[in-house]
Amino acid sequence: MRVVLDTNVLVSALYKPGSVPDRAIAALWEHDATVLFDARIADEYRSVLARPKFGSIARARIDALLERIFARGQEVGPVASWRGPLRDEGDRIFVELALSATVDAVVTGNIKHYPLGLGFEVLPPASLLAQLSAAR
Repeated sequence: MRVVLDTNVLVSALYKPGSVPDRAIAALWEHDATVLFDARIADEYRSVLARPKFGSIARARIDALLERIFARGQEVGPVASWRGPLRDEGDRIFVELALSATVDAVVTGNIKHYPLGLGFEVLPPASLLAQLSAAR
């Protein structure tokens, strides 16, 4: 399985160890799934997770998750622009990557932000976890 992770999934997983988002990310590794990212998404992950409001999350936990994504994931580039309408412009980088690479899903806590019919699934972490658990 090839997925793109919206930053909000990482934040949720880091805030709540053992939560559905945390278990969904762990299940990706257990199933040898590939997390795709590009330079923009890597920068987004790093800059968002460095914000002071996330200071209660242990820096070692953040660093370990990012290291795992970047070491086991796949960096994609170049990524083509997409000019379709979005509810949240911050999600454009995830849509563009998903459209430029062959992905099965974008995993997000904000599925309503993504338009339908783009050629990939948009899944909340719980649905990803259910899919991966059924694949055992």
